[in-house]
Amino acid sequence: MALSFLYRLFRRVLEMLHVLRMDAVAKDAEILVLRHQLAVLRRQVARPRFTWSDRAVVALLAGLVPRECWGSFLVTPKTILGWHRALVRRRWTYPHRRPGRPALPDETIQLICRFARENPRWGYLRIVGELKKLNVTVSKTSVAMVLRRHGLPPAPRREGPTWTQFLSAQAKGIVATDFFHIDTVLLRRYYVLFVIELERRVVHVLGVTTNPNGQWVTQVARNFAADLEETGRRFRFLIRDRDTKFTASFDEMFTSIGVKIIKTPVRSPRANAHAERFVRTIRSECLDHLLVVSRRHLESVLDEYVRHYNEARPHRGLQLSQPIPCPVTANGGGAIIRRDILGGIVCEYDRAAA
Repeated sequence: MALSFLYRLFRRVLEMLHVLRMDAVAKDAEILVLRHQLAVLRRQVARPRFTWSDRAVVALLAGLVPRECWGSFLVTPKTILGWHRALVRRRWTYPHRRPGRPALPDETIQLICRFARENPRWGYLRIVGELKKLNVTVSKTSVAMVLRRHGLPPAPRREGPTWTQFLSAQAKGIVATDFFHIDTVLLRRYYVLFVIELERRVVHVLGVTTNPNGQWVTQVARNFAADLEETGRRFRFLIRDRDTKFTASFDEMFTSIGVKIIKTPVRSPRANAHAERFVRTIRSECLDHLLVVSRRHLESVLDEYVRHYNEARPHRGLQLSQPIPCPVTANGGGAIIRRDILGGIVCEYDRAAA
């Protein structure tokens, strides 16, 4: 802009020297021609545009023109003063930031909201500490403002865990037990006692009998407790219904190894939903499709199906994995083979070894 101004000023000085050498008649004639051309331009151009160098030249030469002749200018004195004020403002304008703290990056805001939603018990300082571990520096006040802006209240009033999260956290130390019966071809009824682990849905068949009295129930409970001691496994609670087959000696057997008995309400099968669901599954997938001949036959069927249930059957409650996870065969292996379980009532599929 400075070079343009100097160039235009130099040209005007040369023109002024040329005008000084002209006689009075020529000057007057040129002035009349310029004024007439100016009037023509004013009729055609509503608002002429001046560059900064044009403004500087006009403002400088305006001081040499008498005030009564200012009507020949395309601009008014007010406009020239406005140009000067704008120049002053531009001269003293310097970069500055808005008052207050700088805005947090979007990534940090999303991280704060994620921590708050996934951890309802975390307060502001805990979130600040977790962010500090990730090399993200933020203040407690900033965390509070972000959560308030996104409708997330402080930790004591934030939404708690869902039922799925709560039950999953509690299920690790809980087992449930129940009976179901099966009638043989000769119309003899057998009772099956089983235990299911709520965390991984692993089923244990404790025994099969035609007479589930107190002595038998206590003995199978003792055998199961001994198996737990051998494997070093511990459970905190055992859920059972109020069936009279569960005697006081049965409860005492589990209490002796530190397992607390929880009885379901009267006529509330949903309170023992995992056990009831296993009974429905084994009936619909296995027992309803074959005829049981004897106790030995029933025990063989139960062994085969429970192995399939624990090691091969996908479970929706486990994100379609098995209660006892098995190694997954890598893609690109051998051909897919089929194994018939219980005469083809249940099928399993796997890849043949390459």
